[in-house]
Amino acid sequence: MGKITILVVEDEAAIQQLVSYNLIKAGFHVTCADNGEEALECLLQETIDCVLLDLMLPGMSGLEVCETIRRNSEKNGRYIPIVMLTAKGEEEDIVEGLEYGADDYVTKPFSPKVLI
Repeated sequence: MGKITILVVEDEAAIQQLVSYNLIKAGFHVTCADNGEEALECLLQETIDCVLLDLMLPGMSGLEVCETIRRNSEKNGRYIPIVMLTAKGEEEDIVEGLEYGADDYVTKPFSPKVLI
């Protein structure tokens, strides 16, 4: 069995790099996407085991991406855990993310240890 592959969907290059570095250091294989459309394309082309998803993305929002992933998982029977990774930390933001299908919600700024 190979390494677990995590898709990091983050439009801010510095955060994407920080998250990727820490995940790779922890032994994960990492794929990155800068926006929602790119993330959905990655999910079609690769076997992804978990998605770390920013809410505020250019184009499609993180909520729309989350909803699309959940809808597709119902069709194909493959559940992919989704962790929202976002600066939006108000209670209503967290509840909304979880209602859209996220499994967990981590707010920025965050500790890499907490994320992993």
